[in-house]
Amino acid sequence: MGRVQTSYPWDAVLDSGRDEELVATSSERAQTALSEPLPNDLHPAVREGLDRLAIDAIWAHQADAFEATRRGHAIVTTGTASGKSLAFNLPVLDTLATDLAARAFYLYPTKALAQDQARALARLGGRYLRHAIYDGDTPREERRQIRQRSNLVLTNPDMLHVGVLPNHRSWGDVLANLAWVVVDEAHVYRGVFGSHVANVLRRLRRLARAYGAEPRFVLTSATIANPLELAERLTGLELELVDRDGAPRAERQIAMWNPPLVDERLGRRASALSEAATLLADLVEREVRTICFLKSRRGVELIQRFARARLEEAGRSDLAERIAPYRAGYTPAQRREIEQRLSEGELLAVVATDALELGIDIGDLDAALCVTFPGTVASLRQMWGRAGRRDTGLAMYVAGEDALDQFFCRHPDEFLARPVERAILDHESEEIHLAHLEAAAYELPLTPEDADVFGPRWEEHAQRLVKQGRLRERGGRYLPRGEGYPAARIALRSASPDSVAIVEASAGEVIGNVETSRAPSSVHAGAVYLHMGSAYEVEDLNLRQRRAVVHPFQGDWYTQPKKESETYIEQVREHRETCGVELSFGIVSVTEQVVAYQKKRVADQSVLDLLALDLPEQDFVTQALWYELPDPLLRDEFPLDVLQGSLHAAEHGQIAVLPLLAMCDRWDIGGLSTAFHHQTGRPTIFIYDGHPGGVGITRAGYERFEALVGDALRLISECPCQSGCPSCVQSPKCGNLNEPLNKRGAIEMLSRMASS
Repeated sequence: MGRVQTSYPWDAVLDSGRDEELVATSSERAQTALSEPLPNDLHPAVREGLDRLAIDAIWAHQADAFEATRRGHAIVTTGTASGKSLAFNLPVLDTLATDLAARAFYLYPTKALAQDQARALARLGGRYLRHAIYDGDTPREERRQIRQRSNLVLTNPDMLHVGVLPNHRSWGDVLANLAWVVVDEAHVYRGVFGSHVANVLRRLRRLARAYGAEPRFVLTSATIANPLELAERLTGLELELVDRDGAPRAERQIAMWNPPLVDERLGRRASALSEAATLLADLVEREVRTICFLKSRRGVELIQRFARARLEEAGRSDLAERIAPYRAGYTPAQRREIEQRLSEGELLAVVATDALELGIDIGDLDAALCVTFPGTVASLRQMWGRAGRRDTGLAMYVAGEDALDQFFCRHPDEFLARPVERAILDHESEEIHLAHLEAAAYELPLTPEDADVFGPRWEEHAQRLVKQGRLRERGGRYLPRGEGYPAARIALRSASPDSVAIVEASAGEVIGNVETSRAPSSVHAGAVYLHMGSAYEVEDLNLRQRRAVVHPFQGDWYTQPKKESETYIEQVREHRETCGVELSFGIVSVTEQVVAYQKKRVADQSVLDLLALDLPEQDFVTQALWYELPDPLLRDEFPLDVLQGSLHAAEHGQIAVLPLLAMCDRWDIGGLSTAFHHQTGRPTIFIYDGHPGGVGITRAGYERFEALVGDALRLISECPCQSGCPSCVQSPKCGNLNEPLNKRGAIEMLSRMASS
């Protein structure tokens, strides 16, 4: 007998797009469980906790982790919802139950994850466990008691960096008895954030050693290509890899959805946000519990609004009330309420940024939609893993107009079979590393003994800080210079150490916040700002007071900033001739200034107005690749007006495909193209790491430049549009509002480079 075809509540939703929108379907097989008995010598108090939760056996990777952590440090990498928490809870709780003086730190990338784990520990632990959350939301009057009493402290790298390490004398008892450090969701720590956290963990190791402790490290990670390398770069230690995933997994159906073409000549497609809202409304109407992911905070708000409107039009206002947005910038109380409502089933759907990509327990979900490519295959699979934990689930990718999205839709088999990427970080990235050495010197004077933690080049870097007037040297020891503690000046997650408060004008209430570095682009005067499903217009931005004042907005337009950028070559580190160009890698300084903004109609993205702004310049130094195009390559086919548009289009194409070579997305990368650069004297294209200091993204592009040229040529030339569109040479983050662009010129230029 043949296999009986099972029907699912989302079948009709997928069937509606089989003529055009449904590009490809696939499935992931269910996985049977592989279990092991509980360790024989597990402390009785820990065994009692497992009994209360009816756990009488553990998955294979949990057993492997228990044994590996007895030998030393370990990283556990298994699928979403595979029980990685128990893999580190068992050895840690066993130690805490055995040794009443022992202490542990649990580090989470988000406060919500720490809250979720604290609830799980309360169910699992016994009288021996005194756990507490220590983060920015912890009341000051409780902090001293936590330091003195708690034997398991749940926190985040930010609080460890700015609240614990500079104040280590208050944490002396914890550090002297520190037996364990757990780093959950380690795959998040890549790029700029990961490079910062790698320094924070080294500072923690150094202080623990000063107090006489050598804690064991346990890390967990979603599936990435280089988990062991990432873990060792993060900690500076040798670790053992645990990757035998023994958790059961239900079957998962996968679907790729491409919004239909609405203008074939211009290559314009229907809005991915509108398509996602329609799909979400259709799933909710069938009571399919759904999570919808999108990187853009603004997009999260729009999808939620559009989906609610569609359900109301369908006469299902009762269901419209059961969809909520979730993103950073909400208050802790707002986030906790949404998490609880979703977990308890009160909400049928949530539209979220990657803040909910991680392992927060929000109950069983039927479907996970990812709207536009999230930047990495690893992140996409982590998001998809939210669906169908126990029963068959739907994992869906809704493509945007972005060039990389459309590249994948033209090659769906290549996309679905694409392996997860390698995580990139560089703890010695100059700007990042020097700042943390200064912070470390404040905590304890730097000495030759620190080579084991910070690496053999630590003294070279320390001497550079002396020359900059940030440290002073006394008899081979390096001490801080100046007032205040340096950690307060280091922002782990962004280029800005602080944020701008969003204040509603009539009530004077703070409704959200935005990073200071993003404020000129997102909350300049006149900007339309979305929060909790409501639209606001910015009345005033005061960067000195870190405040943006807003009022409710009812218009039918949105805003897009226009930037001017300049680059200055500070240092050439590597140089070679390839593809007929002079290619360099090194350090550049970048100056950016938001000079105006467009008003664009929501319905058709048509431009309504362009208004000037007067905002300060922002400067940073970073890593970059750049290449100079000689006259023989260009010859006479590129008059000045054609040349600038060709350079600009080629730059956009290369930025679009760089994520295929490095674990990043285009929002981590900046670029500038010019028909004449004042230093090179030639037409030049710059591609730079979009964060101060850089972390190796453009180095990957430099090392594989030939592939970068070939992939960009393939992406642009395959697109069926006539003169350039969002699926090939237009960029959603172009500071020059995608002007000028010349698709044909870019194809000709890249073709000559590829054949040189």
